[in-house]
Amino acid sequence: MAPESPNETKNETVSDLADLKDIAGDAPQGDAADIAAVAEVPLREQELDAQGRAYATGRRKDATARVWLKPGSGKVTVNGKDQEVYFARPTLRLIIDQPFTITDRQGQYDVVATVRGGGLSGQAGAVKHGISQALAKYEPALRSTVKAAGFLTRDSRVVERKKYGRAKARRSFQFSKR
Repeated sequence: MAPESPNETKNETVSDLADLKDIAGDAPQGDAADIAAVAEVPLREQELDAQGRAYATGRRKDATARVWLKPGSGKVTVNGKDQEVYFARPTLRLIIDQPFTITDRQGQYDVVATVRGGGLSGQAGAVKHGISQALAKYEPALRSTVKAAGFLTRDSRVVERKKYGRAKARRSFQFSKR
């Protein structure tokens, strides 16, 4: 008679995975419950300070923003002023509100930010970056939404320095024929 096939062992044939459970014998029953519990837990933990706020630093061009996020009525304060006063242009306020718009959290969080360096456009981008990171720390489930929109990535473009022998960073002095 031919040797037994690898699937057959002592009168036991494996035709599907249900039979494999019977052959294996004592399999721990808690494994399935442990896997389900791990699937529900977010990959990251909520990071809050003693006052229940999420803190993050945002950067854009030469601007750096320190941002604190806490549940509230949606008030945004930048350097001690209301956002309508500090960022007078509506486009800059629109940039700041983008993380809340994409996560459907308008009016749910108060933001306190301090910004230094750069101009208004860079500062608005820095506050947006900080708010996005703070949102991901306060609600880790929102991280994938904010990351997919590209708000967690620091825009590393900065102004190129001026070189000697040049009018600006790359522009040459005007050529003179005579």
